[in-house]
Amino acid sequence: MDEGFITLCRYLGAALSVGFGAIGAALGEGYAAGQASDAISYRPQASGEVLKNMLVGQAIAESAAIFALVVSILLIFGSTEFHTQIFGWAALSGGLCMGLAAIGSGIGAGVPAGTACKGIVRQPASSGKILTTMLLGSAVCQTPAIFGLVTAFLLIFLDHSNVPLYPGWAAMVGCGISTGLAAIGPGIGNGLTAGEAVSGVARNPDQSGMTSRTMLVALGVAQSTAIYGFLISLMLLFMTPKESTSFAQAMRLLSAGICMGFGAFGPGLGVGMTGAYAVKEVPRNPDGSQVLVRTMLVGMAVAESTGIYSLIIALLLIVL
Repeated sequence: MDEGFITLCRYLGAALSVGFGAIGAALGEGYAAGQASDAISYRPQASGEVLKNMLVGQAIAESAAIFALVVSILLIFGSTEFHTQIFGWAALSGGLCMGLAAIGSGIGAGVPAGTACKGIVRQPASSGKILTTMLLGSAVCQTPAIFGLVTAFLLIFLDHSNVPLYPGWAAMVGCGISTGLAAIGPGIGNGLTAGEAVSGVARNPDQSGMTSRTMLVALGVAQSTAIYGFLISLMLLFMTPKESTSFAQAMRLLSAGICMGFGAFGPGLGVGMTGAYAVKEVPRNPDGSQVLVRTMLVGMAVAESTGIYSLIIALLLIVL
């Protein structure tokens, strides 16, 4: 009975992982390809350089889906011997976590790739600076997906034999939901910021250093809500709840993951929007960069507050 249930959960987790994981990467790659075609229509003689940039950007966006594929393969061919049902719930949650986490990173990484294609057409002499900024931004966009990958690995490979099935199953599912959902907003938000940074470097290559620094600051702040989701997942994963058949106790742990997962979505996206507008204006007004960065940080702090509210409630639900 236990082996059959674990196998069922592994197969379902594998489907959720690569199924959800394919969404973001496909959208991000499609956006990059569409922008590349649009750019080539303005300057066909730059098609070689644009095509090269497009493929590099698409490869980075693809990595989130590759993470999901790896998790799916591990779940399909994993062993079910000498395991109890809690391992099945952990496997299902691991697949869900990786699939959801890959959505935002896949979409986000495609945005700077697309804007870089247009930037190269606008400033062919600065293609190196544009490519470097795109690589930095796209790589950071993958960070939320990496949180999802780490959480999925922990769920799949840790020994959960000391975790009671009730309410342990709820802690496992909440763990996957927290990191998975919390990664979507920051992943997309980071992509918006990185896209405007690439566009800014193309607009004013002389300010590429300041633009890249502002971008990295903004990307770092935007990661915070994904980190909140990862933190709640770790707490749910490494705590050992007391055995209880109370449905309320199970819902308390599951709700902590749901609270943080959804609570990180909006702040992550909102902080990314704030960073995008600031990065956009730095190359246009270099003399006002300090004021722009200061305003950006203040705005990000306020946008971040709702994610902190969710973190507080999630923590209270765990420790009650």
